[in-house]
Amino acid sequence: MLRLPASLFFVTSWLAAAITSSETPESGPAAKEPSRAPATKLQFLDVAAQVGLDAMIFCGGRDKDHILESTGSGAAFIDYDGDGYLDVYLVNAWALDEEPSSVRQKGRNRLFHNTRAGRFEDVTDAAGVGDDGWGSGVCAGDYDGDGRMDLYVTNFGPNRLYRARGDGTFEQVAERAGVAEPGWGAGATFFDADGDGDLDLYVVNYIDCTMDDVLTARRSNKWRDLAKVMAGPFGMRGGRDRYYRNNGDGTFGDATEESGLTDLAEGYGLGVLASDLDNDGDVDLYVANDSNPNFLYRNDGGGKFTEVGMWSGAGFSGEGEAQAGMGVDAADYDGDGLQDIFVSNFARDNCTLYRNEDELFFEDVSAAAGIKQITFAPLSWGCAFFDVDHDTDNDIFVVNGHIYPQVDQFPEFGEHYRQLPILFRNDNRRFTDVSRHAGPGLQIPISARGLAVGDYDNDGDLDILVTGIDSAPMLLRNDSIGLEHWLEIRVLDARGSAAVNAFASVTADGVRQVREVRSGSTYQSQNSLVMHFGLGSATKVDKLTVRWPDGTVTERRDLHVDVSVTITKP
Repeated sequence: MLRLPASLFFVTSWLAAAITSSETPESGPAAKEPSRAPATKLQFLDVAAQVGLDAMIFCGGRDKDHILESTGSGAAFIDYDGDGYLDVYLVNAWALDEEPSSVRQKGRNRLFHNTRAGRFEDVTDAAGVGDDGWGSGVCAGDYDGDGRMDLYVTNFGPNRLYRARGDGTFEQVAERAGVAEPGWGAGATFFDADGDGDLDLYVVNYIDCTMDDVLTARRSNKWRDLAKVMAGPFGMRGGRDRYYRNNGDGTFGDATEESGLTDLAEGYGLGVLASDLDNDGDVDLYVANDSNPNFLYRNDGGGKFTEVGMWSGAGFSGEGEAQAGMGVDAADYDGDGLQDIFVSNFARDNCTLYRNEDELFFEDVSAAAGIKQITFAPLSWGCAFFDVDHDTDNDIFVVNGHIYPQVDQFPEFGEHYRQLPILFRNDNRRFTDVSRHAGPGLQIPISARGLAVGDYDNDGDLDILVTGIDSAPMLLRNDSIGLEHWLEIRVLDARGSAAVNAFASVTADGVRQVREVRSGSTYQSQNSLVMHFGLGSATKVDKLTVRWPDGTVTERRDLHVDVSVTITKP
């Protein structure tokens, strides 16, 4: 979360060197400029307490002596019971006492069922997913191909794999499946790396340390030569990331080295993105590393990867420096059909927007797009692209929060432990900060970490789930006024599960948009697996194209707007 000399980062980077379907209605560059309704008023309201999301999320002690106490945990929007409504899974950590340093309380992960009546019900015990390890992140995917969505939870300590039984309960099978990674897990993602039809697993590991290291840590770094702050990450060994290949029988094998995914640099990895970034039909990997160059692994086909972060332009900032990457997301923000990358970074080290120039070449356009100056001061974590105002282009939401509680002792520097989020509206490929005019929910400062986006109340607009340090979660319900038309698309494989890394493109009123179903991303969190499109003033969808993970394509024409559509591959 600090920087080393740029020359050293170059060294470490070099080392790291048409099928039939069913359609069920349930409720290239753009040809013209997107439309925005003049009467649109963005409005978000925090309704977490009133809907029953009242779980306290812990993360260490008050003073945060060790870096483990600062990184927080993620959350998921996931329809675990298949009833068409998004449920909420919250990952939790532990609370520590200061003197003597000891475990005061072990927080439990919590699963909340969406009752479809405007409230959530805690079903953790009944579902069997209440792990009390020191939790970090979560991702979702049907790893065993039984048509039910499973959960993978990363921990400081053994990770957990929850296999869905189909009756609303889960079985913890990480050890049996061979993925009980014992290190400090951070981001994770399911994806089909080798094109064999089942989901493999990639786990990012942050730092190699023990609980004894945490409990005996003393603040040893200096902030602005004014205050002693936590120990880490420098002076600590980075954890090595792991790739697990699905054996097709409910188990996984460690295939990290043979696949070219060995983390030679031992970077301080936090965020991960599995996405087809070069549109060649296989899934690439991007890892956001704290204080090290980011990794971009090009899938060469058949699950063999080459690390190309340095020459791609996406491993460093435009100034050639490694940044302190936390979260990551990707989407086509400029309407050219290529997915661009957004990475959240440390305080006084702006977030970075990488424009996709095709063939895995990226350009840092943070300054030109209006991102750089606004994100320089905050310390950013969860980040997500989505069309907040339904005007057909992708906006950006970022949550923020410092890691040093001690900064509040020096208000003259303008840095605060609890910070406000940032909502960037996309205005013709340049972003405008509209945060302070988007409702009371965006005016509540917390030391935020995790972020998930999804339409939990099925009203056609996207809501936001946020986790913070030592606080209850926030559920920012989208109550915006004057939003125009929309379309939501569920793409299901032949078994009835969300088709991870399937692409959909929608053309309406001359504007073409693309989306991808994705496991993991943002910061240690899981967005809804339903693809959401804002359509502006269009009154019909002229064409919908789904590209399935196996490369086959399904097309539909002349669809209604303001509905949710399911496309199922037999």
